[in-house]
Amino acid sequence: QVQLVESGGGLVQAGGSLRLSCTASRITFSIYAMGWYRQAPGKQRELVADISSSGTTNYADSVKGRFTISRDNARNTVYLQMASLKPEDTAVYYCNSRWSNLNYWGQGTQVTVSS
Repeated sequence: QVQLVESGGGLVQAGGSLRLSCTASRITFSIYAMGWYRQAPGKQRELVADISSSGTTNYADSVKGRFTISRDNARNTVYLQMASLKPEDTAVYYCNSRWSNLNYWGQGTQVTVSS
């Protein structure tokens, strides 16, 4: 069974930083596109950033210049480095992997930014 396990969430003050990690198992990690999504209370889940199998990155306008997505294929892990955090970044952050018609989600990790 495919597993995506997120870690690194928590409570941080506005202006602070966090790094999220997502480690995948039972997939050929290197061929999958990986992404981070978030869902705030009462809102739809939205894409934060993704990275293709070849390393091409894409970011939501709201996080450009503040967040960086990266991947380590040797460790089957994707990272989301978040800096200059704002209260509006508060959400549950989900890891996603996709390839062809296969699409997997992690269980989510809470990020709370206090003002």
